Amino acid sequence: MDEGSGPVDPELPVVRLCVAGMQAEAEGRADAARALFQQAWDSAADDYEACIAAHYLARHQNSPEETLRWNQECLDRADRVGDERVAGFYASLYLNMAHAWRQLGRSALARTYFARAAERAAQAPDGQYGDWNRFAIAAGLRETAGARDDSAAYKAGAEGAPWSLDETVDGRVRALVSRWCARGDLMALGLALPAYLGYLGADADRVRLRSALHMVHAARRLPADEQTELGAVVGSAALR
Repeated sequence: MDEGSGPVDPELPVVRLCVAGMQAEAEGRADAARALFQQAWDSAADDYEACIAAHYLARHQNSPEETLRWNQECLDRADRVGDERVAGFYASLYLNMAHAWRQLGRSALARTYFARAAERAAQAPDGQYGDWNRFAIAAGLRETAGARDDSAAYKAGAEGAPWSLDETVDGRVRALVSRWCARGDLMALGLALPAYLGYLGADADRVRLRSALHMVHAARRLPADEQTELGAVVGSAALR
């Protein structure tokens, strides 16, 4: 899978083909990249290797329908593996399914998969890869808020899930972040944004966000009005 996504053996022939494909992709050689990913798929020896190859093939399809099909294939293969080798993949796999459904105009079903991705986010590896997944999941949940349909998949997924930050607190944090951006307060932004952008509603997320905002407040570097406002946000019931 992508760099940082988990303990993938770099010596597996399928992985080496996919790494070569990613290099070709980075160099703008899309046809060569797709050929390498197809070769990886054709040579996959088991469901684990097929899962890896399908993930990359999904990146090089010519229609949203085919992108969805390959992302579903990747997810199905991971389900067949069903062990610790793929546990760290699921946040990304569900995220890819969500994006694919959004491309097809199915926002409510996409939200179901964003919610499933949020449920598995804690299993993604720490570091930039895990942060990127959390940011993308949180953004997807915000952007599909209010999306509803009557499908069984939707009813089994996102409805009522507490993924979002309290609306009032969210607005106050956004206002502070906007002011920090306007004057280029990189220290405040560097502390607060990872926890804010990756907020998925779990207790650990509330602790992470409250701790980050508390550190900004404790530094006492902000203008007096911002210092007062941030103190009120940190002490709000929504973050306790």
